[in-house]
Amino acid sequence: MITRILTGNSKLWAALLSAVLVAPAAQAVPSFARQTGMACEACHTVFPELNHFGRIFKANAYTIDNLKPVRGVSATKDEMLALSGLPPISLMVQVSQTSIAKAIPDGAALSQSSSVAFPQQISLFYAGKIAPRLGAFIQLTYGNDAGTIGIDNTDLRWADNKLLPGDKSLIYGITANNNPTVQDLWNSTPAFGYPYASSNANVSPIAGTQIDGALGQDVAGVSLYAMWNEALYGEIGTYRSAKQGAANAVTGAAGPLDGTTSNVIVGGAPYYRLAYEYLWGRHSLSVGVYGATFKLVPGGSPGTLQGPANEFRDNAEDFQYQFIGDQHLFSLAGTHIREKMTLNASYGSGADNLYNDLTTTRITGNYYYQRKYGATLGMFSTTGSLDASLYPATDGLTPPDGPNVLAVVGSANGLPDTKGWMAELNYMPWLNTRITLQDTQYTKFNGGSSNYDGAGRNAGDNNSLYLLVWFNY
Repeated sequence: MITRILTGNSKLWAALLSAVLVAPAAQAVPSFARQTGMACEACHTVFPELNHFGRIFKANAYTIDNLKPVRGVSATKDEMLALSGLPPISLMVQVSQTSIAKAIPDGAALSQSSSVAFPQQISLFYAGKIAPRLGAFIQLTYGNDAGTIGIDNTDLRWADNKLLPGDKSLIYGITANNNPTVQDLWNSTPAFGYPYASSNANVSPIAGTQIDGALGQDVAGVSLYAMWNEALYGEIGTYRSAKQGAANAVTGAAGPLDGTTSNVIVGGAPYYRLAYEYLWGRHSLSVGVYGATFKLVPGGSPGTLQGPANEFRDNAEDFQYQFIGDQHLFSLAGTHIREKMTLNASYGSGADNLYNDLTTTRITGNYYYQRKYGATLGMFSTTGSLDASLYPATDGLTPPDGPNVLAVVGSANGLPDTKGWMAELNYMPWLNTRITLQDTQYTKFNGGSSNYDGAGRNAGDNNSLYLLVWFNY
């Protein structure tokens, strides 16, 4: 077992490293490869999808290494310092082109239907060991859509492990992170789930559940977790609002948050995760549940933080199957998220119903040959309650008299339903380089297949073709 070896001596750990390097079998950044001395395939099927060893590496707080560190030891032989000989820094660059089926009206004419992002995204990572049993995954990103540099996904961890009676292992730790599910070990949950990269030039659907990325980088969470025998994983934690770029309206300082800030969490938002993974030969199968409850104050004006809050109760199931052969690799993953809303703050003003619901389902399968040639096929579906105020069509103004800002991204029938599929071809000339051609097809968008926005736009008009070149160094 990996954990048993981790608790043993350095010779055993070195033997494990050698075995993994010889036999092709975390997140996907070369910092971890430099720290461990292992190629990307040790922790990934193909990046950024983790395999079992990658999940154990993450659970152990990114601290497994194979480098001679700079050490400091106390008088009682306690390890006080363990600095890597190489700084755990990595760079990611994404360059892309997106073409949508029909250009988006700009009020008087049609805008371009194709856009180039050079770059789409550049990220700098600090990813690896900080101190004994302490590690981090910190991402700083420039995105062409915002045109600014800001904090991205972040996961700070402390972890330890024990060998239990009966040759069973226990990994336990604590994580502090800024995006619900970014700390998760499987690629079937939202933060590191498929699509692993997508265009920021697409038309986005009107609705999504809170746990499905809506609060990413706007919260701070702390969780306790444990993994028994590298199979049974459990985690409980809580999230609070930690918005970036938000200032108190009176003091001008970064906090505390006040009523002029939108969607502030009331108190703490509880989070839970339970999963079980079974391994046999070259196969692995995991099944699990996860969820959270968020009470959000809409905000927007002074005093509103003292008013009623909208409650979102998200509960989900997920699964992931992997086969990792010498030449052939196959993965199948899916999630099913159910969100129950109690809109105490928005009912009567921003919502017709006190109670609403959303359901999101995604299933994705991918195949790779020699970790070089790959294909992916996935389906996605979001359905929900009819609510014309929550999912409006337009702002009531028609160009050129007004901006009509919600046309194209609105829903003429008050439904959030969006369905479709995604197909992808991948070529990886090197383990840290990916060239992707991704085709997204909508059968329904914001409640309809045709004229979904009331302004003549069809769901298929938002179909897109996305070409991406993705480097990690």
